[in-house]
Amino acid sequence: MSTFRSLGIHNYRLWFIGALISNIGTWMQRTAQDWLVYDILTPQNASALGIVMALQLGPQLVIAPWAGLIADTVDRRKLLATTQIAMALLGVGLGLMVLLDVALLWHVYAFALALGVVSAFDAPARQAFVSELVRDDYLPNAVALNSASFNGARLVGPAVAGLLTAGVGPGWVFLINALTFGAMVYVLLAMRSAELNRQPRSAPGKGRIRAGFRYVQQRPDLMMVMLAIFIVGTFGLNFAVFIAAMARTEFGQDAGVFGVLSSVMAVGSVAGALLSARRERPRLRFIFGASAAFGIACVLAALAPNLWLFGLALVPVGLFALTLMTSANAYVQTTTDPAMRGRVMALYFAIFLGGTPLGAPVVGWVSDMFGPRWSLGVAAASGIIAAAAGIFWAWRYHDVRLRYDRSAPRRLRLDHEAGAADGST
Repeated sequence: MSTFRSLGIHNYRLWFIGALISNIGTWMQRTAQDWLVYDILTPQNASALGIVMALQLGPQLVIAPWAGLIADTVDRRKLLATTQIAMALLGVGLGLMVLLDVALLWHVYAFALALGVVSAFDAPARQAFVSELVRDDYLPNAVALNSASFNGARLVGPAVAGLLTAGVGPGWVFLINALTFGAMVYVLLAMRSAELNRQPRSAPGKGRIRAGFRYVQQRPDLMMVMLAIFIVGTFGLNFAVFIAAMARTEFGQDAGVFGVLSSVMAVGSVAGALLSARRERPRLRFIFGASAAFGIACVLAALAPNLWLFGLALVPVGLFALTLMTSANAYVQTTTDPAMRGRVMALYFAIFLGGTPLGAPVVGWVSDMFGPRWSLGVAAASGIIAAAAGIFWAWRYHDVRLRYDRSAPRRLRLDHEAGAADGST
């Protein structure tokens, strides 16, 4: 089947299985950590939860240029094995502190920052390493299946973590997550080196970080994609903040329901990833269209009058958010020079995740001051603004026109005279 064609490749199949196990553990830890901060260490303080997210993702902004250069220079498989071991040790440390009942809020802040530093090196290497597992024409499919793995784990991880957190406490969840990193380390060691699609490494010399910035500056399509991702990533993808706040403050539910709601949203996320996997190549219209649809879905979630309708509304929220993220990720990877891929992906993730230190505390403050529904309103505005910016850019610089076509099944069409870097919008 075209949707799963990358799984026919031995190394990628191993990678997919190992990543799925590790991702389940990651979602378990995220859910347990969010509830630990929101309902155990604080009196339902969404701002504190936003600070944790900011600390965990903030290092992307500072470290990204060097992390990307390292990903373009060293053996990515060895680098990934190192980061996986480091993240496992951090999980063990936090888990033991919680089990010994000595963990305070500032300890979680410190562990979140340390995890953010390690993740800043892991992310660009992980993304760029996928291009070594499959042929270039399989890369969009592999990127989409990665997203399916990550969000498929979201179906299981948060629900299990919610039950365990309510039953035995978050400390055990952190220790279980630490064990799942062993799956990724084993997979990395078990791969067939001869079958890797080796990518060109960055040539030694000065100015390599500046070269990465110049490359992106000379690509207006990449600049526009990164702007859209920054807007939505900063103010729209703070799922932990608004789901926790809606579950606990708005509907009066416990950690188990919080975990289930996170898993429900993952149903839409997996669907979005699998739909993206069917496409031969990503296009700009998928990115901006998904952004607008995400904004509308967030409006529906904000207006949901009860828990059941809120959970139902989270499905399209997850679907369109994942379509946006997967399409943008695949577009950037497939249209970037392989020698620049690590640096460009590091910049992409710095913009995508690094905006959270600005957005998560703001969304948390909005939730505390005006109510959880308004935090979803902020997310809705981010999607609509990003879509409007993308459509204006396409109209202004690519001469996009709206016309009526009697012969087409869908008579209202977008035409253009000049395409993007890959020849299409």
